[in-house]
Amino acid sequence: MPLSPNLRGALYIMVAMVGFAFNDAITKHSSASMNTAQVMLVRGVFASTLVAMLAWRHGALATPRLALHPLIALRALAESGGTLCFLLALAHLPLANVSAVMQALPLAVTMGAALVFGEGVGWRRWLAIVAGFIGVMIVVRPGFEGFSSYSLLALASVVCCVVRDLVTKKIPAEIPTLLVSTTTAMIITILGALLLVPMGGWTPMSSSDLTLLAIAAVLVLIGYQFVILSMRTGDVSFVAPYRYTALLWSMLLGFGVFGDLPDSAMLLGSAIVVASGLYTFYRERVVGRPRNADESTGPAMEPDGI
Repeated sequence: MPLSPNLRGALYIMVAMVGFAFNDAITKHSSASMNTAQVMLVRGVFASTLVAMLAWRHGALATPRLALHPLIALRALAESGGTLCFLLALAHLPLANVSAVMQALPLAVTMGAALVFGEGVGWRRWLAIVAGFIGVMIVVRPGFEGFSSYSLLALASVVCCVVRDLVTKKIPAEIPTLLVSTTTAMIITILGALLLVPMGGWTPMSSSDLTLLAIAAVLVLIGYQFVILSMRTGDVSFVAPYRYTALLWSMLLGFGVFGDLPDSAMLLGSAIVVASGLYTFYRERVVGRPRNADESTGPAMEPDGI
């Protein structure tokens, strides 16, 4: 019996989350032997090559001058800041903690859309947004034992990603998505090269290091392709909640690969964030018409790092 479009969309988004979670784990592992700029540069070279080939195949590079649009530059700047902050936080914090903070991104995008674009958000969803950010504060625990200043970088990454997603919504429809992705990929790679010396210089790499970062780049690309499949298949209100499976994978990989065991504060804060996000998606389903996910920005994602 064939799956319904919504179930297929949910399956696609879960596959995407597996790809992103394993990419994060590989990136964190690589950060133990090289600085963040080198990770951005090497992974960016692989990712830029792959996404450029994909863009060329689909004809997205036919009019390269479209890449000079100011909104693309602003989006790339926000994505670069988000990627840098995310990778720095990932290098110094447990994988699950960074993932838990990033789960607040859909709530933050909802808030940003309401404040910037005047999109209607009722009091119930405002309460859910407030509750979600309380959950984030429990994970970050400022002023308490276990607080790390690198948690603030994870929060900064969320802010950058909100700007990225809001800007993306205003990019003219005639500009191909793959052209935007290719431009972003190249700018982030260049940023990694520019920061290489200030962040400690080049560290010699083994063939296994190169292979792992190449795999990470492939996983990012696979992840985003499955996000696109998901967005084109199911209703956003049905599909989006399944993005929270990324947190489960991050916990499993954090424990299995790095030996990080989530503490009670992290688990409690994560539960509040996820519950708030699920309620927000539920309210969007109740108060709005069912939308195919490609009619919206879709599930807000963490920095793609490409």
